[in-house]
Amino acid sequence: MSKPILPVITGPTATGKTTVAAHVASKLDGEVISADSRQVYRGMDLGTGKDLDDFIVDGKQVPYHLIDIAEPGYEYNVYEYQQDFARIFEEITSRKKQAVLCGGTGLYVEAAIKGYRMKKVPEDPVLRAKLDQLPMEALTGMLVKLRPLHNITDTEDRNRLIRAIEIATYENAHMHEVQTYPAFHPVVFAIEYPRNIIRERITRRLEQRLADGMIDEVKNLLKSGITPDQLYFYGLEYRYLTKYVTGQISYDEMFKALNTAIHQFAKRQMTWFRRMEKKGIKIHWIEGKLSLEDKVDIILQFKSLAKV
Repeated sequence: MSKPILPVITGPTATGKTTVAAHVASKLDGEVISADSRQVYRGMDLGTGKDLDDFIVDGKQVPYHLIDIAEPGYEYNVYEYQQDFARIFEEITSRKKQAVLCGGTGLYVEAAIKGYRMKKVPEDPVLRAKLDQLPMEALTGMLVKLRPLHNITDTEDRNRLIRAIEIATYENAHMHEVQTYPAFHPVVFAIEYPRNIIRERITRRLEQRLADGMIDEVKNLLKSGITPDQLYFYGLEYRYLTKYVTGQISYDEMFKALNTAIHQFAKRQMTWFRRMEKKGIKIHWIEGKLSLEDKVDIILQFKSLAKV
């Protein structure tokens, strides 16, 4: 029996991945599996860019998965994501539907399509004792040697930095192919724009989300009992908006710092995708300036590309 083929749609933030994936899934009578590390959280909508309206195509709801599955404050991780992805993928294919993977969290995309054996990482008291004696700069250098930085917040909090090193050290020693992982053939597409266009799109989107109520979203999360430190964990929008809401910085300082941070995040995403290519993962790059229809048509060739 031949392996099912999985189209994967990725790329940096603000490239319109969700809209493209929803239209591809609509054409295929398919369902979208999200690969976004923050959209798993309920009540964190504008800050994570869920854009759930994008899943309505021609007046019909395109089914989506792994969005709104965890409570804010919980630290969902790549180990849980890989287990959830495998379960959802098998559910979709068992119903003879087409799964479409979409998201910009490179770590999640790679974990899903490579099928690495990932275990819940136990604490290592011996390693932690050694790490506790090192300054932040040395810890950051150690983490960079273990794996590419995916989230800058890993290097801004000492406890999180030590945990990241602990996880990376364990995974490097225990990463093998999963024997029972679902078999499929991924065909990866990524949408790209020139850097200056990405910057413009990020700034416009940030302005729109602020106008749509992103500050109120953070205020409501804080009122619900989520602490500022818990929101800092999610980085980017939640880190800077929390600082603004709690009076640590002005609105202008928040906007400028957040806008810059998202630009830097997009660059790190591109670094991750280029690293995936160096590891042998073929990525079919699609020009962002193309029409939605053209992008969808390119991706609908995924079955023929799987044979190349």
